[in-house]
Amino acid sequence: MRDRLKTGHAERLATANEAKKALLAKMKVKPSVTAPALESREARKAKELEKVRADRAAAKEAARLEAIDRQANDLESKRQERRDRKAAFKAEQRARREAKSMTRRTG
Repeated sequence: MRDRLKTGHAERLATANEAKKALLAKMKVKPSVTAPALESREARKAKELEKVRADRAAAKEAARLEAIDRQANDLESKRQERRDRKAAFKAEQRARREAKSMTRRTG
């Protein structure tokens, strides 16, 4: 069997090495465009949960402040009613005193 291309042993080894390198390069991972980092499901759920908790806390705080305002208004109305009763009572007492003094003067 004669070598028609007249390639020697060293050339065949070099060609084989180049072929191996070409196959390895073909198999090598090529850099690709990376997708933008998406939120994981857990992170998204945690974010939603935090939002719900914040909304509930805000609603609870608003209800608490409303209750405090309502109590303050109730207390103020009770105080005003008491002031009015006292003023009416004092006016009645004054009227009685004046009536009594009028009866002494005329009588």
